[in-house]
Amino acid sequence: MINPLAQELNDALKGTTAGELLSDVGTRLYFPKGIIAQSGEAKKLGKVANGTIGTTVVEGKPIMLPSIHKFAPDLTAGELVAYAPTAGVPELREIWKKELIKKNPSLNGKAFSTPVVVPGLTAGISYLADLFLDEQHSLIAADPSWDNYVLIASARRNAEFIQFKMFKDGKFNIDGLEETLREQAKSGSVRVLLNFPQNPSGYSPTKAEAARLVEICRNLAENGTKVMVWCDDAYFGLNYEDDIEPESLFAKLCDLHENVLAAKIDGPTKEDFAWGARTGFITFGCKGMSDAQYDALVKKLMAAIRSSVSCSSTPAQTLIRKGYESGNIDAEKKEYRKILERRYALVRKFVNSHKSSAIEPLPFNSGYFMSFDTKNINAEELRVRLLNEKGIGTIQIDPQTLRVAFSSLDEDKIEIVYQAIYDMAEEMSK
Repeated sequence: MINPLAQELNDALKGTTAGELLSDVGTRLYFPKGIIAQSGEAKKLGKVANGTIGTTVVEGKPIMLPSIHKFAPDLTAGELVAYAPTAGVPELREIWKKELIKKNPSLNGKAFSTPVVVPGLTAGISYLADLFLDEQHSLIAADPSWDNYVLIASARRNAEFIQFKMFKDGKFNIDGLEETLREQAKSGSVRVLLNFPQNPSGYSPTKAEAARLVEICRNLAENGTKVMVWCDDAYFGLNYEDDIEPESLFAKLCDLHENVLAAKIDGPTKEDFAWGARTGFITFGCKGMSDAQYDALVKKLMAAIRSSVSCSSTPAQTLIRKGYESGNIDAEKKEYRKILERRYALVRKFVNSHKSSAIEPLPFNSGYFMSFDTKNINAEELRVRLLNEKGIGTIQIDPQTLRVAFSSLDEDKIEIVYQAIYDMAEEMSK
């Protein structure tokens, strides 16, 4: 049984790619005209008294324990302990939308939704899975890829998780991606997750590769396929080579074709070095969608948020908002990104000067990580021996992929770590 409020949203989305791509859960989701909606009305009109929200209020303001307030004395109760709106603090949402245009100039003048705040990028991906994945609708992603993707898609949503080989002959395997997309397009729709800079490989497409990705999506759409691209931009902007496409694929896809729905998942966790803030954003873009239709889709997303965590952390949103309002954040980030770039350069220099028959670095040019193809060596066995015998921690992504986060290696440790990896791999291969 579909709730009448859900049906209203479905009717608003009727005829759009977003409406046609919804999962079983996505079809049923609705934002209730319950406590949150009624409290919002009372904030505006309840001038005498407001008995709607479950907080303790004294003289119109939430109370705040001194033991908590003393650690953030400059924040008001509203900024520190009050509930945030389901879709996020409005001022922060507007700031992030302006930042998207600033970071992706080709978005200027294009129509897309106002970003919705989610409690971290992982939650954002999970909400997209709620909205668009089910047993009949699969998700395409790279091989190798972050292990949380398959957990979300298959374990939580029981959707088939289809992978294309990320690299072939030492290059980004766009042909393999296109072949996989065309095969899945026979069902009438495709949902693909593209993560750049990629975890675990640390690869981002060149300008030419990004342009071809866009054309692949355009060709599918022109042939009648409903295409949804999830742009996981967790590490956006951390590029270390000049030929990398500087803008998000979202900027190219959000008005590409009426049959292409793009979703951008991003946030300050990696971009702004605020990992534990657990604050992310989801933004939608599709050519021809009206403001009313974007509003309906956002309400579906708000329903997913409301029915899980209710809302994202208020103090985290406050800190991010104030950081951007300070005017210093870009200069500060530039200095920290130089640290990552120096580490990348040292790793690049090492692997370029060391050849091995036992392991081979996958292409990398950006982000926090790089990975090795361990060929005939079991990556888990290599990881365990590095940890137990050398005291070096790495991550086994799959039996043939070992990930190294150079982001967490001080410069004076990089040669030590990589020499140990090469030596241990050579020893194990004999």
